[in-house]
Amino acid sequence: MQNKPLKVFIIAFLIFCMLCITAGALSKMGSTGKEVSDIQSVLKEWGYYSGSVDGIYGTATKNAVIAFQKKNGLAADGIVGKKTLEAMGLGGSQSFVSADYELLARIISAEARGESYLGQVAVGAVVLNRVEHPSFPDTVSGVVYQNGAFSCLYDGQFYEKIADSAYRAARDALNGIDPSGGAIYYYNPKKATSKWIFSRPVITTIGEHVFCN
Repeated sequence: MQNKPLKVFIIAFLIFCMLCITAGALSKMGSTGKEVSDIQSVLKEWGYYSGSVDGIYGTATKNAVIAFQKKNGLAADGIVGKKTLEAMGLGGSQSFVSADYELLARIISAEARGESYLGQVAVGAVVLNRVEHPSFPDTVSGVVYQNGAFSCLYDGQFYEKIADSAYRAARDALNGIDPSGGAIYYYNPKKATSKWIFSRPVITTIGEHVFCN
C-alpha cells in the first residue's frame, strides 16, 4: 500500500508527457502520414508545390512550406507547426470538412466563372458568412442547397467542371479572407430582376457583382 501513491504519480506523469508530445506534434523533414499529404495538397492547389502528394515530407515539400511561410508572414523554418497549419486552413477550430471545401469550390466556380480571383474569393466568403448568420442554415451544404439561393443549381452551371482557381478561392475563403466585407448577398445588376435585392445596403462592388447586406 505504501507504493500506491508513487505508482499513481508515475502513471499520471507518463500520461502528462504523452499529452505534451501529442500537443507539440508537427510536420517537418522526415515526417510521413495523412497530415503531410494534406499539407502537400494545399500547397499544390496554391501553386507552391509541384511534386507528388505522397505523404512524405521531403526537400521539395520543405521548400514549398518555406515559400508559403514567407508569403504569409510566418517564421520561414520549413516546419509546419500550429500557426502554419492554421494559415493553410488545416489547424483551425472551424469544423469544415473536405466535402465543404469541394462544395464551396463548386459554387464559386459556377457563380463566379469569369470573375477575378478576388471576386471568386468574395463569393465563397458570402457563403461562409451565411453559415455564420442566424437567418441562414448553419452548414455549407445547407446554404448552397437552400431553395432558390443560387441560380446556378437550376441552369446547369453548378454541374460544370470546377475551375482550378475556385479551389484556391475556396481555401482562402475558408482561411477567413473576405473581400466582400462581411456581405451575405451579392448580385449582378445587369441580370438581377428582384427589386428587393436592389434595396439592400451595398458594401462593395467587385467585377460584375455587387455585395450587400
